[in-house]
Amino acid sequence: MDQKQVFKQMVTFNKSAFNNAYNAMIMVQDQTEAMANTILSQATWLPEEGKKAVQEWVGAFKKGRETYKQSVDDGFKKIEEFF
Repeated sequence: MDQKQVFKQMVTFNKSAFNNAYNAMIMVQDQTEAMANTILSQATWLPEEGKKAVQEWVGAFKKGRETYKQSVDDGFKKIEEFF
């Protein structure tokens, strides 16, 4: 088997593994967000500023994970261009 083909298969496997792990991370974060929203909606003792801070925190996580995904996808694209 050609070394180039083996390397292509390795890259494809790693890309698939990353995508699966990333999707699992998104599911966990979405579940956590839903749980936090439920708790926040029932927490009458928490001021609106605190609720807003949590929502901003969730937004920052989403933006960070999207930026991370884009960076990794760009890296895989560059590697695939070599073949």
